[in-house]
Amino acid sequence: MSESSEPFWGWPGWKHLRFAWVVSLAGLIWFMLVYGGADTLTAHRSFRVRVYLDAELGIPFIPEASILYMSIYPLFVAAPFILRKRTEFFALAIALNMAILIAGICFLLFPAQVAFPPPKDFGAFPNLYHFADRLSLTYNLVPSLHVALSTICIAVYAARTGVIWKIVLWTWAAAIAVSTLLIHKHHLLDVATGFFLAWIAVKYFYHRLSVTMKSELAVQPGVSVLKIDGLSGRRKASDR
Repeated sequence: MSESSEPFWGWPGWKHLRFAWVVSLAGLIWFMLVYGGADTLTAHRSFRVRVYLDAELGIPFIPEASILYMSIYPLFVAAPFILRKRTEFFALAIALNMAILIAGICFLLFPAQVAFPPPKDFGAFPNLYHFADRLSLTYNLVPSLHVALSTICIAVYAARTGVIWKIVLWTWAAAIAVSTLLIHKHHLLDVATGFFLAWIAVKYFYHRLSVTMKSELAVQPGVSVLKIDGLSGRRKASDR
């Protein structure tokens, strides 16, 4: 059973898409500041934390797994077509942004670097691998934000569909996580903590914020009230 009786996928309307684009742009800027900033600061520090076991160094390098690694981005693009209410989309955005903040703090507390040797053969899609390599930067390992962000999206989406699509979506989440190991961007600890961070973000940010906003709508059915960190904004139900 899914949490929603609405169709899983649908056209949200241009007004909702514009809202989603604005929120997503803000999230992208936030990601660049936190993720890029943490990597830059760590580059100027000599301290590193060992986050791997020697046995992990035997994990094969499969550059073609970059296809799975990069499949995180369709998950972001799909969000407004699955979460077609502003409250739902906004709750997901907050969960993602809080995960980024928590991960950024961890990156500074536990600066690390992959222990795999530099690859020599970049496989059938070298340009795709190099693009993924540039996006992942160098030092932001624990937790894997790639795993965390993709799992948050899939956890939210999977709750809205039936058993078969739940299996498909969670298989996708697992494939993305495994891909971070196969292209030697992360170690096992990074992946495990990435899943844990996703669980925290969904449970303590997405679900709680969704319940709060739904409760406010039930009390004031004509008005949507968004309250984040003491800031509130009101709009008429006809604007949603």
